[in-house]
Amino acid sequence: MLWNAKNGLIPLDGADMRYVRFGRGEKPLVLLPGLSDGLTTVKGKALLLAWPYRMFFDKYTVYIFSRKDELPEGCSIGDMAEDQAKAMIKLGIDKACVMGVSQGGMIAQHLAAEHAELVGKLVIAVSAPRVNPVIRESVGTWIELAKQGDHKRLMIDTAEKSYSPEHLKKYRKLYPVVGHIGKPSDYRRFLTNAEAILSFDNLARLKHIACPTLIIGGDEDKVVGIEASYELRDHIPGSELFIYRGLGHAVYEEAKDFNKRVFLFFEKE
Repeated sequence: MLWNAKNGLIPLDGADMRYVRFGRGEKPLVLLPGLSDGLTTVKGKALLLAWPYRMFFDKYTVYIFSRKDELPEGCSIGDMAEDQAKAMIKLGIDKACVMGVSQGGMIAQHLAAEHAELVGKLVIAVSAPRVNPVIRESVGTWIELAKQGDHKRLMIDTAEKSYSPEHLKKYRKLYPVVGHIGKPSDYRRFLTNAEAILSFDNLARLKHIACPTLIIGGDEDKVVGIEASYELRDHIPGSELFIYRGLGHAVYEEAKDFNKRVFLFFEKE
């Protein structure tokens, strides 16, 4: 198959956990997505998701994991990290390069702190070590919109808080139809993911992250706030920090050199 792409499923504690895999390299790279995974999983999207990571294909086999299809009420970020550890062990993945974006970065922090044997290098992008006022406002708004079933306003508010003004000029053209794109049959899984963020506090565990770590932030981040990146840097021993100027929460989409920066960090001796 093109790019060795595969759609996979792992039975895990009575539920299914989806992942996609692509690339042909010997080194494993694990990618953990943000809160959008609460709306739709990676199921069946191996070819769709592979293209941005093609620079990794020769040296890495890339895995993108969703959270479990069905999450129990009250599921925490720590619970999600333990699910991730079990999935990696089942697939024989250890000492992986791991990148977590936003909520995925929260899961990645916990994973690296509690399962050092599974994480060789770590990138935490536009994330935070604990809930803060910026997160409480942004995620709290999304929770209320999801409870109302107002998918259009949920998508628009997410975009307005995530993208730069330049990118929004293009994205706003889609606003008339966004209410029909990616709308789930219900919002229970999204709400469980979102509510887990509002109770997250990993600050005390950060000192236990021993692997090389790169933190990436955007100084216009309206979802987690730029101070969260500095807080991560200050509490993860030996970590590096890079800030994109003029970009917000969607730096991983907007910054043209984002994946190259991650690639070079993982390749650095």
